[in-house]
Amino acid sequence: MREVLGDLRAWWQAGDDVALATVVSTFRSAPRPAGAAMLVGPDRSVVGSVSGGCVEGDVYERALTAMASGAPSLTRYGVSDDDALSVGLTCGGILDVFVEVVSRAGYPEFGDVVTDVEAGRPVAVATVVAHPCSDRVGRRMIVRPDGTTGHHGLGSARIDTAVRYDALGMLAAGSSGVLSYGIDGQRRGSGMQIFVATFAPRPRMLVFGAIDFAAAVARLGSFVGYDVTVCDARPVFATARRFPDADRVVVDWPHRYLRTEIEAGRVDHRTVVAVLTHDPKFDVPLLEVALRTPEIAYVGAMGSRRTHDERMARLREAHLDETELARLRSPIGLDIGARTPEETAVSIVAEMIAGRWGGTGASLSMTSGRIHIGDPVAAPAAHAVQREKERV
Repeated sequence: MREVLGDLRAWWQAGDDVALATVVSTFRSAPRPAGAAMLVGPDRSVVGSVSGGCVEGDVYERALTAMASGAPSLTRYGVSDDDALSVGLTCGGILDVFVEVVSRAGYPEFGDVVTDVEAGRPVAVATVVAHPCSDRVGRRMIVRPDGTTGHHGLGSARIDTAVRYDALGMLAAGSSGVLSYGIDGQRRGSGMQIFVATFAPRPRMLVFGAIDFAAAVARLGSFVGYDVTVCDARPVFATARRFPDADRVVVDWPHRYLRTEIEAGRVDHRTVVAVLTHDPKFDVPLLEVALRTPEIAYVGAMGSRRTHDERMARLREAHLDETELARLRSPIGLDIGARTPEETAVSIVAEMIAGRWGGTGASLSMTSGRIHIGDPVAAPAAHAVQREKERV
């Protein structure tokens, strides 16, 4: 949904009514993930996409109907013999699309939500997308780590409390999706569905070593959505001009910079670390810090097989245990036969993505079953929230 926020805000600020269609659930090989969104503006123009073209025509008509009536709707799209080439999904997937009207009167908190997103502050929006009582559908609640706000709430204190704890867990994990409850928030019940759209700050990619491979990794990392930092102790090489795609370029000893970021709370379970220095005086102290920080999602180090063996010996001399060493991805990247810095960057970032989603890295033509994996690998923060919510 991030890609349509700017256009939606412009219409919202102008006082216009806008139809917002959001993918809230996906099954099997759906073309777009939960959270993908499409707008139909007051001039009937379209921004964004919910399926890459498969069902946009029907969603467009439902959006116009919603703008005329003000009533939200939830529609499931899948393949059928009758409409697979018209409003179905030729990929074989299934997706649920919720269509609602966004306006200043009905969604007064929207401006604050966009401000949070742009400032990198975590925020989640919980919206009732299905309920036996039609007046409950479309109600929303804003969830932030330090508090909850909402125009009307979701219907009762019980459901507001349950959704808040669940949404905090999803926010910690960086996942969006539908939660099911009883009609008054019973956890083991059914009848009410709530879509939680989470907007967490971009995950961080820390690239150590100001070399040509780092420039390619920074460029690809930024492309796939990471907040990228390049760090090197050598000021002549660590310059913004050499790394235009990085969000920041830092001149510091790598291990000292990483320790500072950890102590400041700027490293979390989504952070990935690429060590491209392949120089023992830099990478061994750095890897000592990184591998002893279990919150870091991925730690990879560049180098030959021989460099890897020598590095492992040095790390053992530094008293890292086998569990800590097992976290190291070295030599870094997937085996795709990469040669150039750009190809190597694809290899490295692909391994990071596989680790995040639980992918195998195998060719899809050699596998079976689902292509798209649901949620990111569970995070410690999410488990903590789960334990807390069970007390409610």
